[in-house]
Amino acid sequence: MTSLGNPEVTEQASACCPDGRDAFQWDVREDCGVRQILDRIADKWSLLVIALLEEKTMRFGELGREIDGISKRMLTVTLRNLERDGLVHRQMYPEIPPRVEYRLTTLGGTLLGTIQSLVNWTEEHQVQIALARERFDDTTE
Repeated sequence: MTSLGNPEVTEQASACCPDGRDAFQWDVREDCGVRQILDRIADKWSLLVIALLEEKTMRFGELGREIDGISKRMLTVTLRNLERDGLVHRQMYPEIPPRVEYRLTTLGGTLLGTIQSLVNWTEEHQVQIALARERFDDTTE
């Protein structure tokens, strides 16, 4: 993948990777921008938050109640990271007690089709994966 003909993006990519690597190509190095973004959006909690925010704006407590097993700290970290990446918008209302709502940004909404494809793939192949796990566990015991 390249800079799609945008000279400004090409310049940014060159500055990012002075060793000649294509900044728009995924690699295994920790400093790879693509890998960092994939790590963020594909983590355990981010996918769930993005999926929940698909249909409506939600408050922190609502998200926490909907996501089984997430701690308040982890939900805070996840929301902050998604906000930092421009995928979630945080709206604070000057009320007492304070009210904060979260919604997907337009950029965040572009992930929904990809997430749905991943869910569909998982549903389609879950039996095969369960069988593979059983076979593996039987041979390693």
